[in-house]
Amino acid sequence: MSGVRQPFGNDPMDDLNDDVLTHPDQKLAKPPMYKVVLNNDDYTPMEFVIHVLQKFFRKNESEAVQIMLLVHKTGKGVAGVFPFSIAETKVKQVNDFSKQHGFPLLTTLEQE
Repeated sequence: MSGVRQPFGNDPMDDLNDDVLTHPDQKLAKPPMYKVVLNNDDYTPMEFVIHVLQKFFRKNESEAVQIMLLVHKTGKGVAGVFPFSIAETKVKQVNDFSKQHGFPLLTTLEQE
């Protein structure tokens, strides 16, 4: 063997291991969740809202129709609930998609 042997207990990795704290009884907090909300307007066709719900939120036709009707009747409806970064991305995707197709459909975030 080549190299100099270090005396037992002088392993440089020991210093790293001493700095690790473990708390097996400590629970990790769940991240806050955010609702992606579709807001009603007088111009976006119902069929387009259904398409958005199927395309971006993977809703089947029945679920998409139910949410669309809720948006139409009450002014808003929840398309899904996600951690912040995913919800933020969905809002941007839907708002951009709606603008590209000439519709004012507005999607917003609400903390759960």
